[in-house]
Amino acid sequence: MIQPPSRIKRVRVMSRASASSSGELLRAHCAAIAKEEAVLREGGGKAGHERQRKMNRLPVRERLGRLLDKESPFFEIGLWAAYKMYEDWGKIPAAGVVAGIGNVEGVPCMIVANDATVKAGAFFPQTTKKVIRAQRIAFECALPIIYLVDSAGVFLPMQDEIFPDEDDFGRIFRNNSVISAAGIPQFAAIMGNCVAGGAYLPVLCDKILMTKDSGLYLAGPSLVKAAIGQVVDAEELGGAQMHAEISGTVDFFEKDDPSCLKRLRSLVGLLPEATASGAPDASPARTGRALPKTYKPVKDPDSVYDLISFDGQKQYDTRDLLATVVDQDSVDEYKADYGKTIVTAYARINGRPVGIVANQRLQVRTKKEGIQMGGVIYSDSADKAARFIMDCNQTHLPIIFFQDVTGFMVGRDAEQSGIIRSGAKLVNAVSNSIVPKITVVVGGSFGAGNYAMCGKAYDPRFIVAWPTARYAVMGAAQASDTVFAILARARERGDKKTTQDELEELRIKVKQNYEEQTDIRYGAARGWVDAIIQPHETRDVLIRLLQYVTRPTPQAHFHTGVIQV
Repeated sequence: MIQPPSRIKRVRVMSRASASSSGELLRAHCAAIAKEEAVLREGGGKAGHERQRKMNRLPVRERLGRLLDKESPFFEIGLWAAYKMYEDWGKIPAAGVVAGIGNVEGVPCMIVANDATVKAGAFFPQTTKKVIRAQRIAFECALPIIYLVDSAGVFLPMQDEIFPDEDDFGRIFRNNSVISAAGIPQFAAIMGNCVAGGAYLPVLCDKILMTKDSGLYLAGPSLVKAAIGQVVDAEELGGAQMHAEISGTVDFFEKDDPSCLKRLRSLVGLLPEATASGAPDASPARTGRALPKTYKPVKDPDSVYDLISFDGQKQYDTRDLLATVVDQDSVDEYKADYGKTIVTAYARINGRPVGIVANQRLQVRTKKEGIQMGGVIYSDSADKAARFIMDCNQTHLPIIFFQDVTGFMVGRDAEQSGIIRSGAKLVNAVSNSIVPKITVVVGGSFGAGNYAMCGKAYDPRFIVAWPTARYAVMGAAQASDTVFAILARARERGDKKTTQDELEELRIKVKQNYEEQTDIRYGAARGWVDAIIQPHETRDVLIRLLQYVTRPTPQAHFHTGVIQV
């Protein structure tokens, strides 16, 4: 029998027999995921941090600590990027770049910061995709972007997967230009290496800062000597002082990391948004306005651990889940007695109105169809959800999708009910929706259900997942059975001589591979979700994300036309 070890193992911190409840098992799994994330945040580890300090540079997360406002929460995206994807080249924690949203001088900003402790901050394929994702979020939410540049450029052994395509390295610089034209501020601080094509990033930003002993050049001294035979040292070729005094490329020459980060904060503080939020007469005491009202959910967010199970098999009422997220007494359920396997509702989260589309995991009974299975999308629920999404667009309400879906209903009755037509209607509505969308994957995200419930391909502004989430075109059991049936028929036809033991062995192997690939860490490594979040923090995360997605977009554009030089 084949017994390949899975590269991504489901956390087995206790057996089902030893766990006093499924809630304890789930809590333990979530705690283990959080512990893994703490390791990922260490980047290249102690040795890498010491290397940075020897060069008079701060590790990337210390830079963030000095840049961000004190006590400001940092919503990190792509922490699991590249997880176990490039093991031939060693560990690449967080794809060698930290990205996320935090406040600088009271202004929410997207931060993209290279981690030079991980392969000198070199770009791997997932590094590029992570940066592009951060740029897209910033563009759609009108967030200023701050780049902390400290990178050796493209990881050359994998250049064919990084360099040429429409979602590869060059797309970053194209996005710099488009974001600038949209009037969204971009700041770049070169705090180490910035070489080759990567040198275009800071020069396409609004303001450029550079620290002493950093380098900015299209080709380093060695390559210049090889290409044209010229011998030149790094400072003369592309040092901070040269760019500040001779080329004029750099706007601010800084002696070290702390002074550079202090200058960045000062520059962000000049933005109109920061000036307005920091004005003395904006305080409640001066304006006479009441302090913001405190909103609370009906149920303690911690109760979700007793609601759902680690293996996703336990039935639960999604309304109980929503009660841990939305404000008390704020829910107005839409078509509550129709299309019951999807719950649609208007609600508020911390006072902000939203529309909610959530899979119902209880078995339900309808007068027309009879019993319907939880987590399955039927024709009536697809029709209802499509109509609800249209209405949210009519009234400009952001939509939050809660995914725990096994797919669309199949079979004769489903086909005769027009399930394909209804499913297409829902997919069409999600595709053409123009209001901000946020997706939370709490359990299964299988097959076309992923599409209908606003998976990554349908442009959610943010997509986050619980540690229990699972992604696949179908479940592991169904997949292994399907492959087994196909090969068994081939064997009966004589197309291939395969023994029963070999078929069973293959069935087990397919199932093991599927189980590995359905683990949410596998999907997070590839950018299918922006972050894995703890279940009890869902409300707090959504409060912050709703602040970002409802920001006003820039109204004016500064254009100069052709300039003679």
